[in-house]
Amino acid sequence: MTVTTAPAAQRPRSLNDVKGWFPSLDQVLFDRFLTRQERLGQPGDLMEMGAYLGKSAIFTAAYLRSYERFTVCDLFDAEAPDEQNAAEARKSYSTLTRTAFEQNYLAFWNELPYVIQGPTSVVPDHVGADTCRFVHVDASHLYEHVAGDIDTARTALVPDGIVVLDDFRSEHTPGVAAAAWEAVFTRGLRPICLSTQKLYGTWGDPEPFQDELLADEEWRRGMHTSVQEIAGRRVLRFSGKPAHPAAPTSRYAHEPRDPAPEQRPAPAAPASAAGRRPTTVRRLAADVLPPVVTRAIRRRRG
Repeated sequence: MTVTTAPAAQRPRSLNDVKGWFPSLDQVLFDRFLTRQERLGQPGDLMEMGAYLGKSAIFTAAYLRSYERFTVCDLFDAEAPDEQNAAEARKSYSTLTRTAFEQNYLAFWNELPYVIQGPTSVVPDHVGADTCRFVHVDASHLYEHVAGDIDTARTALVPDGIVVLDDFRSEHTPGVAAAAWEAVFTRGLRPICLSTQKLYGTWGDPEPFQDELLADEEWRRGMHTSVQEIAGRRVLRFSGKPAHPAAPTSRYAHEPRDPAPEQRPAPAAPASAAGRRPTTVRRLAADVLPPVVTRAIRRRRG
């Protein structure tokens, strides 16, 4: 597929230039889990269901090994499978297009991920069971769709793989909360930790992950940590704004940015003002001021 180059004004110079919701706390947590998998040599591909304009996908791709596949599924500008989903897309993602996603992604990486343009219900047709080590679920906010996405993630993940559920506690996404906690209480999902925005869990054993996070005081600097208990099981909760981990570098990082409106030079004045017609204020002054005053003003201007 040919991807057109974005106009200079739209080229992302850094990850922060890519529109989306991916706060520094979750960048730190993504880095921690993905780096751990790399350190332990855990096999498996990466997957994201719901990409928007690519902010978290661009970040996640930094941890992709050469022999692995990164699958990204999103409707982008395709037709939604039902009216509820279509209404959600019109309200929250009206500016989302596949072209915009691909232009953002290619500003940081030379090759696109494996893109599935369509509803997440088709993911099992493209991603096999026990093939992924990390799955980020950030697609629909409707309960039925999220519940299906969680089932898809469970099937795709290898033992001790990580699933990340976005918007599990936002006030405008009760369907995500219902599906997330239903998975915890009835489908065997074990929460590892919670951030302000996301739930990190596994269908394996969460305790080795938790023990490492609690033992690393240097890593937790800048974050508030609390240990909760839900139904007799330990859950960590992190909050705060820690320093960002190293983000991927855009190929446009060194391009000059357009100056802010207040920094732009004022329009140049006409080369000569001698031939300008008198303004309304000047004509009015000539009509109402005494002649002696008008002549004095003209002599001074001359």
